[in-house]
Amino acid sequence: MLIMNATTVRSEWSSVAESVIRDKPAFIKKTRDHLFLSDFSVMESLLSAYSFNAETFEEEDGSVTLSLDEIDLVENAVDLPSAVTKLANAILEYSEDYYAEFTFWSRGSRKAHIPYVFKALILNDTDRIGGLIKCRRGKN
Repeated sequence: MLIMNATTVRSEWSSVAESVIRDKPAFIKKTRDHLFLSDFSVMESLLSAYSFNAETFEEEDGSVTLSLDEIDLVENAVDLPSAVTKLANAILEYSEDYYAEFTFWSRGSRKAHIPYVFKALILNDTDRIGGLIKCRRGKN
């Protein structure tokens, strides 16, 4: 059975949850709505193609500014590693705020941020997020 009925899922919650964790994700139908239930490892695999890309700018004072392509975030620090750390923190903080107000932010032009937000939330580690930031030289 590819799609499970929500009534069945509700009555067999423990076995469905165990199956999702140990076996495979579940597709669930509730009236006209369709849901996808999975553990974090599956979500992490689904989002593996997403990374963070930033333009790097060397400032006149010697500091480094990073401008994230996917989300409108910009951070400046004394050197590139520090700027990456600051940007990774900003990504995670933005993602937490976005998720807290998901109904509002997931509409309109910021809908494209969803995979990046979920990627950051699932990783939940600024070192890992920072490791995914691909920096390229920008034009001053």
